[in-house]
Amino acid sequence: MKNKDSIHISDSSGWIHDLTRVEISPEAEALYQLNKTAAPEQAIEESTVDCLTDLRAYFQEYVRAFNSFSDAGKKFSEIKIFNLTQGAADFMLYRNGIKLIIANTAHGVIQFSYDQHVSANINTKTDLIIPQADEILAQMGAFGAIRWTYRSESVESDQVAKHFFSEFVRSSREQKKVKPNQKILLEQIKALLQEQGLSLD
Repeated sequence: MKNKDSIHISDSSGWIHDLTRVEISPEAEALYQLNKTAAPEQAIEESTVDCLTDLRAYFQEYVRAFNSFSDAGKKFSEIKIFNLTQGAADFMLYRNGIKLIIANTAHGVIQFSYDQHVSANINTKTDLIIPQADEILAQMGAFGAIRWTYRSESVESDQVAKHFFSEFVRSSREQKKVKPNQKILLEQIKALLQEQGLSLD
């Protein structure tokens, strides 16, 4: 618990203003719905949209920063970000034929799933390992507060965005072709390492 001397009431504490208005006009209490939280289903739906909106803001900033390094002369494939139509705030990242779809797939569930887009202009990456779908879950806490969890641990939007953005960059990295002589050299290095009990894998 915080020391009472360190407690600071924010100017955004509008609920106290509502309390004072009801104190002056008690008949208005029903209008302000004081001490009444939204139904759990509605609260989770609202939190889901808020969480997706926060995630998109983080991803947009990461995409902007990432792509700026390509503009600076360190050329690599840039990442694009798109809205999706199936949900209120769903979106996806796209690079090198790989999609990361961030969507509300069920009540209180935000899923991060990968898909590979193959066309005549894009070579199929047979050696590419696409991560399995993953998700964060909403849980109702005390006093109607919603917390988001990943593998049973509470998480913040910035942690989630950083993790999945990094994973997407690694998964969508363009596979460089290895020349025959480089492949032979690589195999020789692997053989030498294995003799020493080490591995490149």
